Amino acid sequence: MQNGFRAAGSNTVDLKQTDLRRVKSNPNFWYPLAWSREVKRGKALDVVFAGHHIVIVRPLTGLPYALDGLCPHRQVLLGKGDVHNNLITCMAHGITFNREGQSVAPNPQPGATCLKLKTWACQEKGGLLFVFMGDQTLANTVPLPNFPRVSDRHYRTRRFGQVVNCHYSFMHENLMDMNHQVLHSKLVGKMKPRFLGMESGENFVEARYTFARTGGKQPISEALIYGQRRRDGRDFAYRDIMTIRTQYPYQTLRIETQGIDEPVMELWISYVPQDSEELTNRVFGLLSIRRLKVPLLLDLAWPLLIAFTERVFFEDREIVELEQRAWKDLGGDHNAEVFPVILALRQLLRARGISPDTGGLNHDTQKRASS
Repeated sequence: MQNGFRAAGSNTVDLKQTDLRRVKSNPNFWYPLAWSREVKRGKALDVVFAGHHIVIVRPLTGLPYALDGLCPHRQVLLGKGDVHNNLITCMAHGITFNREGQSVAPNPQPGATCLKLKTWACQEKGGLLFVFMGDQTLANTVPLPNFPRVSDRHYRTRRFGQVVNCHYSFMHENLMDMNHQVLHSKLVGKMKPRFLGMESGENFVEARYTFARTGGKQPISEALIYGQRRRDGRDFAYRDIMTIRTQYPYQTLRIETQGIDEPVMELWISYVPQDSEELTNRVFGLLSIRRLKVPLLLDLAWPLLIAFTERVFFEDREIVELEQRAWKDLGGDHNAEVFPVILALRQLLRARGISPDTGGLNHDTQKRASS
């Protein structure tokens, strides 16, 4: 890819002209489709990826597995069925399937392929159930995402998220652009961000910021994150470094502060498309906060931190849903974006996603097809 263009057969597509809000997620990655706690032993759960129903089954013994979520007989949701041992039974007519997706009862006809469900690679990690939503032959070649703080005893992790009514790209942009801090000024005070620079590559964009408080007091919940009360913002101006990275298709945020070897906070987050047009997404976030020197203090203050982060998420959700509504009302993307980080991020999301202008091929697929 050069100068923002890429070839599609004999045509040339200008990525800069592609409406990003119509670019769909590249399915050849591991996507979290459910929290582990949502699928109890001997139960099944219906989940969705870009309008495609998947049933995740946790059998009485063995590892969880994932199948197409609609019974091939009458397209009833299998997630509403019962799990018996390692099998799942449709609630409508009692047709039962094994973990390979083959119907085993009642008395299936030999070779009845119409009663066969597609199986999807499924793995569990960090309290999340991941499903590989693309070419299943690639599942073993694509690593699961890494979030080491989740299993680190020096951190406590909050698992959060809900459905947000916007295209996933709005979520990436909102987190990456720390110039929107005015949105949270009532919550955290007036913050002046300083952009330290960015890096980008074939599959990532990373931006770094530092901050100074120019008005308001530090909220207690923020003091818990940094492990200290900062009564005078001038003494702590530009002391912390925030690094935000989109490593397609995931996003991370890390805060490091002077005098502390490990990050005081790390966030890993994924945006999973729900409807077929991908104009809604389900958020799965892992927020890890370093434990304080005083034993159990973070645990005692955890409800306060939950309330604080929920408020931040509420404000972010409100703004991205307003942006999505404007996109719909105006009939397309009219953003007059000038920030280099966001421009680079948009190019990354276009290049790695599935563009409507290229017949459903993403950049990697096109390179393989043309070689």
